[in-house]
Amino acid sequence: MRIGMGYDVHRLTEDRKLIIGGVEIPYEKGLLGHSDADVLTHAIMDALLGAAGMGDIGLHFPDTAAEYKDASSIELLKRVGRMLEENTYLIENIDATIIAQAPKMRPYIDTMRETIAKALAIDISQINIKATTEEGLGFTGLGEGISSQAICLLTSPRELYSQDVTEECNGCCCKGQ
Repeated sequence: MRIGMGYDVHRLTEDRKLIIGGVEIPYEKGLLGHSDADVLTHAIMDALLGAAGMGDIGLHFPDTAAEYKDASSIELLKRVGRMLEENTYLIENIDATIIAQAPKMRPYIDTMRETIAKALAIDISQINIKATTEEGLGFTGLGEGISSQAICLLTSPRELYSQDVTEECNGCCCKGQ
């Protein structure tokens, strides 16, 4: 088992779409960033990459690369999912929290879960998303930005190869070998 944690934050600004968890949310401001600035998806990608020991999104999708300008974070998440698959990692679960004073996230959370599950080719039951405010405290509480945290658990069939199966059977089927 491997556990990963991710965190992301972006400033709210005029003239940008607000996209969180791959879902466009009607709001007068959006998040400022090189890509679509989807804080939830970024936190999830960092958690997954971290658990796999594969760095972070800045390593794989640097904000200095023109190819990622205004990129869809869900498309980048699909690439992370393929990287995990290529390295034989299985996603057991993802638990994430969106921290925003406004807008209210609850009406969009089920669609976010569906979008992320589809992008990672996993079951929706493997993803939990929550939202909270900061009761008017800090930059998120003042409505200056939105942040997100995520944690995940990965497993790999490779972990089974490290077990000594002869110990488990007490020699009953392995005599003479």
